[in-house]
Amino acid sequence: MTSITAKALAFRRLHVRGEPIVLYNIWDAGSAAVVARSGAKAIATGSWSVAAAQGYGDGEEMPLDDVLAVVRRVVRNVNVPVTVDFEGGYAVEPALVTENVRRLLQLNVVGLNLEDQVVNGLGLYSVREQVERLEAVRKAADDAGVPAFINARTDVFLKAEASIDHAALLDEALLREKAYAKAGADGFFVPGLADIVLVRKLCERASLPINVMAPDDPVRIREFVKLGVSRISLGPAPFFTMTADLERRARAAALAA
Repeated sequence: MTSITAKALAFRRLHVRGEPIVLYNIWDAGSAAVVARSGAKAIATGSWSVAAAQGYGDGEEMPLDDVLAVVRRVVRNVNVPVTVDFEGGYAVEPALVTENVRRLLQLNVVGLNLEDQVVNGLGLYSVREQVERLEAVRKAADDAGVPAFINARTDVFLKAEASIDHAALLDEALLREKAYAKAGADGFFVPGLADIVLVRKLCERASLPINVMAPDDPVRIREFVKLGVSRISLGPAPFFTMTADLERRARAAALAA
């Protein structure tokens, strides 16, 4: 068994209902090393944070080559499994998604997120379109011989209008979860869904491990743990925490002069 295969299988085993892996998302090799020293079992990038740390906006504004350069340094700087927020795969067509994921997997990552919103477009991909894109990701992983954990992200809740009750979207999310599972997804990521009752219902009805996004708050994280989720991501929250503290300290230093 190769080292990357062992890491990928170890990462897969961390997705346990009611005993979730908590991912304190990082943005570069330095932040990855700090989180790894904390005892983290795995490292996850956050696309918003990676882009912001390099002066870009989110939504694939950062060139793919630059993203891969950051990922390469992260992987080299830690010994634990690394998973990558790969946004929309930096492509629309499935064949190009396959090629981009192949490039990513060559860096020895153990997994990736693929979202179903149309990056820099309107709305979400249809279920059929996203299934084809997820099948393209699975093809890249199979071709590479890596049991990569494919985390299928749906933006059904995140992109919903504020006036729409999230309860009314649960059936659509479950429809997508079922289709994505058949396409080869290993997990189902639902950023934007925070209602305790709905998260519990989703965990009870879905076949895939459920991944939620939590704020940088241990109390809220413990709440999600009790709902039966298998993975908790903090997204850009760690970056916000760090930059807010940096700004506060810089302002205090300037005032002290």
